[in-house]
Amino acid sequence: MGLANDKIETVADSRDKDTFRQGVKDCVPTLLGYLSIGFAAGVIERTAGLSIAEIALISLILYAGSAQFIAAGMMAASSSITTIIITIFFVNLRHLLLSAALAPYFRHLSPLRNMLVGSLLTDESFGVAINEAAKKNYISEKWMHGLNVTAYLNWCVANIAGAFLGQWISNPETLGLDFALTAMFIGLLVLSMLSRKKIRRDVVVAIIAVVIAVGASSVLSSSMGVIVATIFASTIGMVMEKWK
Repeated sequence: MGLANDKIETVADSRDKDTFRQGVKDCVPTLLGYLSIGFAAGVIERTAGLSIAEIALISLILYAGSAQFIAAGMMAASSSITTIIITIFFVNLRHLLLSAALAPYFRHLSPLRNMLVGSLLTDESFGVAINEAAKKNYISEKWMHGLNVTAYLNWCVANIAGAFLGQWISNPETLGLDFALTAMFIGLLVLSMLSRKKIRRDVVVAIIAVVIAVGASSVLSSSMGVIVATIFASTIGMVMEKWK
Protein backbone atom coordinates (compact mmCIF):
# COMPACT_ATOMS: atom_id res chain seq x y z
CA MET A 1 0.00 0.00 0.00
CA GLY A 2 2.85 2.34 0.86
CA LEU A 3 4.57 1.66 -2.45
CA ALA A 4 1.35 2.41 -4.34
CA ASN A 5 0.98 5.73 -2.54
CA ASP A 6 4.60 6.60 -3.27
CA LYS A 7 4.05 5.84 -6.94
CA ILE A 8 0.93 8.01 -7.07
CA GLU A 9 2.79 10.87 -5.39
CA THR A 10 5.70 10.51 -7.84
CA VAL A 11 3.33 10.71 -10.82
CA ALA A 12 1.58 13.71 -9.29
CA ASP A 13 4.89 15.49 -8.67
CA SER A 14 5.95 14.75 -12.24
CA ARG A 15 2.75 16.24 -13.63
CA ASP A 16 3.16 19.34 -11.47
CA LYS A 17 6.54 19.92 -13.15
CA ASP A 18 5.04 19.76 -16.66
CA THR A 19 4.41 23.50 -16.78
CA PHE A 20 4.57 26.02 -19.60
CA ARG A 21 8.04 27.00 -18.39
CA GLN A 22 9.22 23.40 -18.54
CA GLY A 23 7.93 23.18 -22.11
CA VAL A 24 10.04 26.23 -22.94
CA LYS A 25 13.11 24.59 -21.40
CA ASP A 26 12.53 21.33 -23.26
CA CYS A 27 12.34 23.26 -26.53
CA VAL A 28 15.79 24.80 -26.05
CA PRO A 29 17.76 21.86 -27.59
CA THR A 30 15.86 22.35 -30.87
CA LEU A 31 16.26 26.13 -31.04
CA LEU A 32 19.56 26.04 -32.92
CA GLY A 33 17.85 24.01 -35.61
CA TYR A 34 14.91 26.43 -35.79
CA LEU A 35 17.25 29.40 -35.95
CA SER A 36 19.49 27.97 -38.68
CA ILE A 37 16.64 26.66 -40.83
CA GLY A 38 14.53 29.77 -40.25
CA PHE A 39 17.46 31.99 -41.18
CA ALA A 40 18.02 29.97 -44.35
CA ALA A 41 14.32 30.24 -45.22
CA GLY A 42 14.42 34.00 -44.74
CA VAL A 43 17.48 34.32 -46.99
CA ILE A 44 15.98 32.20 -49.75
CA GLU A 45 12.63 33.99 -49.54
CA ARG A 46 14.44 37.31 -49.78
CA THR A 47 16.42 36.21 -52.85
CA ALA A 48 13.11 35.02 -54.35
CA GLY A 49 11.92 38.64 -54.29
CA LEU A 50 9.74 38.74 -51.16
CA SER A 51 9.80 41.84 -48.99
CA ILE A 52 10.66 41.70 -45.29
CA ALA A 53 6.99 42.28 -44.40
CA GLU A 54 5.91 39.42 -46.70
CA ILE A 55 8.52 37.11 -45.18
CA ALA A 56 7.35 37.97 -41.66
CA LEU A 57 3.75 37.32 -42.69
CA ILE A 58 4.46 33.98 -44.38
CA SER A 59 6.44 32.76 -41.35
CA LEU A 60 3.58 33.75 -39.03
CA ILE A 61 0.78 32.23 -41.11
CA LEU A 62 2.30 29.32 -43.01
CA TYR A 63 4.89 28.37 -40.35
CA ALA A 64 6.32 25.39 -42.22
CA GLY A 65 9.97 25.14 -43.19
CA SER A 66 9.69 22.78 -46.14
CA ALA A 67 6.59 24.55 -47.47
CA GLN A 68 8.27 27.96 -47.22
CA PHE A 69 11.34 26.72 -49.08
CA ILE A 70 9.12 25.26 -51.80
CA ALA A 71 6.94 28.38 -51.97
CA ALA A 72 10.01 30.60 -52.37
CA GLY A 73 11.39 28.44 -55.16
CA MET A 74 8.05 28.33 -56.98
CA MET A 75 7.61 32.09 -56.65
CA ALA A 76 11.08 32.62 -58.09
CA ALA A 77 10.06 30.35 -60.98
CA SER A 78 6.89 32.44 -61.50
CA SER A 79 4.56 29.52 -60.77
CA SER A 80 0.84 30.23 -60.51
CA ILE A 81 -0.77 30.88 -57.13
CA THR A 82 -3.03 27.86 -57.58
CA THR A 83 -0.06 25.56 -58.21
CA ILE A 84 1.78 26.90 -55.15
CA ILE A 85 -1.26 26.44 -52.89
CA ILE A 86 -1.92 22.88 -54.08
CA THR A 87 1.75 21.91 -53.72
CA ILE A 88 1.99 23.32 -50.20
CA PHE A 89 -1.26 21.54 -49.29
CA PHE A 90 0.14 18.15 -50.25
CA VAL A 91 3.53 18.83 -48.65
CA ASN A 92 1.84 19.72 -45.36
CA LEU A 93 -0.49 16.72 -45.35
CA ARG A 94 2.05 14.97 -43.13
CA HIS A 95 0.81 17.15 -40.27
CA LEU A 96 -2.37 15.08 -40.28
CA LEU A 97 -0.24 12.06 -39.38
CA LEU A 98 1.67 13.98 -36.70
CA SER A 99 -1.53 15.30 -35.14
CA ALA A 100 -3.18 11.88 -35.29
CA ALA A 101 -0.23 10.36 -33.38
CA LEU A 102 -0.57 12.92 -30.56
CA ALA A 103 -4.37 13.14 -30.54
CA PRO A 104 -4.89 10.31 -27.99
CA TYR A 105 -3.01 12.34 -25.36
CA PHE A 106 -5.43 15.27 -25.70
CA ARG A 107 -8.79 13.51 -25.99
CA HIS A 108 -9.95 15.12 -22.77
CA LEU A 109 -9.65 18.61 -24.25
CA SER A 110 -12.34 20.52 -26.11
CA PRO A 111 -12.09 20.83 -29.94
CA LEU A 112 -10.92 24.45 -29.58
CA ARG A 113 -8.15 23.55 -27.12
CA ASN A 114 -7.10 20.66 -29.36
CA MET A 115 -6.93 23.06 -32.28
CA LEU A 116 -4.68 25.41 -30.31
CA VAL A 117 -2.32 22.55 -29.51
CA GLY A 118 -2.25 21.20 -33.07
CA SER A 119 -2.03 24.49 -34.96
CA LEU A 120 1.59 25.11 -33.88
CA LEU A 121 2.75 21.49 -34.14
CA THR A 122 5.89 20.97 -36.23
CA ASP A 123 8.11 18.01 -37.08
CA GLU A 124 10.58 19.08 -34.39
CA SER A 125 8.04 19.76 -31.63
CA PHE A 126 6.36 16.46 -32.52
CA GLY A 127 9.69 14.68 -32.02
CA VAL A 128 10.15 16.25 -28.59
CA ALA A 129 6.53 15.57 -27.60
CA ILE A 130 6.50 11.93 -28.70
CA ASN A 131 9.68 11.30 -26.69
CA GLU A 132 7.99 12.93 -23.69
CA ALA A 133 4.97 10.68 -24.17
CA ALA A 134 7.19 7.60 -24.39
CA LYS A 135 8.77 8.43 -21.03
CA LYS A 136 5.62 9.44 -19.11
CA ASN A 137 2.68 8.03 -21.09
CA TYR A 138 0.98 11.43 -21.09
CA ILE A 139 1.55 14.98 -22.34
CA SER A 140 0.64 18.10 -20.39
CA GLU A 141 -1.34 20.74 -22.27
CA LYS A 142 0.59 23.58 -20.60
CA TRP A 143 3.90 21.89 -21.36
CA MET A 144 2.88 21.45 -25.00
CA HIS A 145 1.99 25.13 -25.31
CA GLY A 146 5.37 26.11 -23.86
CA LEU A 147 7.10 23.89 -26.39
CA ASN A 148 5.03 25.11 -29.35
CA VAL A 149 5.04 28.83 -28.59
CA THR A 150 8.82 28.91 -28.01
CA ALA A 151 9.46 27.16 -31.33
CA TYR A 152 6.99 29.42 -33.14
CA LEU A 153 8.51 32.67 -31.88
CA ASN A 154 12.06 31.52 -32.62
CA TRP A 155 11.06 30.49 -36.13
CA CYS A 156 9.53 33.89 -36.86
CA VAL A 157 12.55 35.74 -35.46
CA ALA A 158 14.94 33.59 -37.51
CA ASN A 159 12.94 34.20 -40.72
CA ILE A 160 12.99 37.96 -40.19
CA ALA A 161 16.73 37.91 -39.39
CA GLY A 162 17.36 35.98 -42.61
CA ALA A 163 15.22 38.48 -44.50
CA PHE A 164 17.29 41.41 -43.22
CA LEU A 165 20.64 39.77 -43.97
CA GLY A 166 19.49 38.00 -47.13
CA GLN A 167 19.94 41.11 -49.23
CA TRP A 168 23.72 40.67 -48.87
CA ILE A 169 23.66 36.94 -49.70
CA SER A 170 22.93 36.64 -53.40
CA ASN A 171 23.61 32.91 -53.68
CA PRO A 172 22.62 30.99 -50.51
CA GLU A 173 23.46 27.63 -52.13
CA THR A 174 27.18 28.44 -51.86
CA LEU A 175 26.80 28.44 -48.07
CA GLY A 176 24.87 25.18 -48.05
CA LEU A 177 21.75 26.89 -46.72
CA ASP A 178 19.55 25.06 -49.20
CA PHE A 179 20.53 21.77 -47.50
CA ALA A 180 19.97 23.05 -43.96
CA LEU A 181 16.41 21.72 -43.69
CA THR A 182 17.38 18.26 -44.91
CA ALA A 183 20.37 18.16 -42.55
CA MET A 184 18.19 19.06 -39.57
CA PHE A 185 15.67 16.29 -40.32
CA ILE A 186 18.48 13.76 -40.71
CA GLY A 187 19.85 14.82 -37.31
CA LEU A 188 16.43 14.51 -35.67
CA LEU A 189 15.95 11.08 -37.24
CA VAL A 190 19.31 9.81 -35.97
CA LEU A 191 18.70 11.15 -32.46
CA SER A 192 15.25 9.59 -32.38
CA MET A 193 16.59 6.22 -33.53
CA LEU A 194 19.34 6.27 -30.91
CA SER A 195 16.92 7.18 -28.11
CA ARG A 196 14.55 4.33 -29.07
CA LYS A 197 17.40 1.79 -28.95
CA LYS A 198 15.71 -0.23 -31.71
CA ILE A 199 18.16 0.66 -34.44
CA ARG A 200 17.88 -2.53 -36.49
CA ARG A 201 14.11 -2.25 -36.80
CA ASP A 202 14.26 1.48 -37.49
CA VAL A 203 16.85 0.99 -40.22
CA VAL A 204 14.67 -1.67 -41.88
CA VAL A 205 11.65 0.65 -41.81
CA ALA A 206 13.76 3.53 -43.12
CA ILE A 207 14.97 1.42 -46.07
CA ILE A 208 11.39 0.35 -46.81
CA ALA A 209 10.29 4.00 -46.72
CA VAL A 210 13.02 5.01 -49.18
CA VAL A 211 12.15 2.19 -51.60
CA ILE A 212 8.43 3.02 -51.48
CA ALA A 213 9.11 6.76 -51.86
CA VAL A 214 11.29 6.22 -54.93
CA GLY A 215 8.82 3.79 -56.47
CA ALA A 216 5.77 5.95 -55.77
CA SER A 217 7.52 9.10 -57.00
CA SER A 218 8.05 7.47 -60.39
CA VAL A 219 4.27 7.19 -60.76
CA LEU A 220 3.00 10.08 -58.61
CA SER A 221 4.49 13.43 -57.68
CA SER A 222 7.47 13.52 -55.29
CA SER A 223 5.28 15.02 -52.53
CA MET A 224 2.68 12.26 -52.89
CA GLY A 225 5.48 9.70 -52.98
CA VAL A 226 6.69 10.89 -49.57
CA ILE A 227 3.16 10.74 -48.16
CA VAL A 228 2.54 7.22 -49.51
CA ALA A 229 5.92 6.06 -48.17
CA THR A 230 5.19 7.57 -44.76
CA ILE A 231 1.82 5.82 -44.47
CA PHE A 232 3.00 2.41 -45.64
CA ALA A 233 6.36 2.41 -43.84
CA SER A 234 4.82 3.57 -40.54
CA THR A 235 2.16 0.86 -40.85
CA ILE A 236 4.83 -1.78 -41.47
CA GLY A 237 6.82 -0.46 -38.50
CA MET A 238 3.75 -0.68 -36.28
CA VAL A 239 3.11 -4.28 -37.36
CA MET A 240 6.75 -5.16 -36.65
CA GLU A 241 6.43 -3.53 -33.22
CA LYS A 242 3.29 -5.52 -32.38
CA TRP A 243 4.68 -8.83 -33.59
CA LYS A 244 7.83 -8.57 -31.49
